[in-house]
Amino acid sequence: MLFADSARAEAESIMNELSNLCRIMTPVVIVIVLAGCTDGQDLTSNRADASNPDIVARGEVVYQESCASCHGVNLEGQANWTLRNADGTLPAPPHDVTGHTWHHGDELLFELTKWGPSAVVGNDYNSAMPGFSDTLDDDDIWAVLAYIKSRWPDEVRAAQSAR
Repeated sequence: MLFADSARAEAESIMNELSNLCRIMTPVVIVIVLAGCTDGQDLTSNRADASNPDIVARGEVVYQESCASCHGVNLEGQANWTLRNADGTLPAPPHDVTGHTWHHGDELLFELTKWGPSAVVGNDYNSAMPGFSDTLDDDDIWAVLAYIKSRWPDEVRAAQSAR
């Protein structure tokens, strides 16, 4: 009986040490794994990189397939885009410099595209734009944003990147 109590105490001690080790090592392992998944890329880098021709080219294709029907082939938006329709929605705004897209930071533009304005704004905001989370992956959304930004003059791009 004394041996069993001693073995149980030893097992509990080992389990406590392992538990403490796991608590310490788990964050370390997560950081190492995540670092290995980046292929050396900076995780904070601009994913809507308008200076990357490959991303911009991909974004143009996705934009023409998924966005141009409402926002225009040349990013011109719909007529009277500042006036609400009878159903309370706004026509699709232009994404060129005549619109307000460049007034918003990349993260907000990404969220609006992925989830849709109604979900992002909340408070029963009425928008005809759907979220694209079911049809476009994140890389496609970032590529579209890169394409849109690539069409802006340098000074507009610089002003937008400061947001």
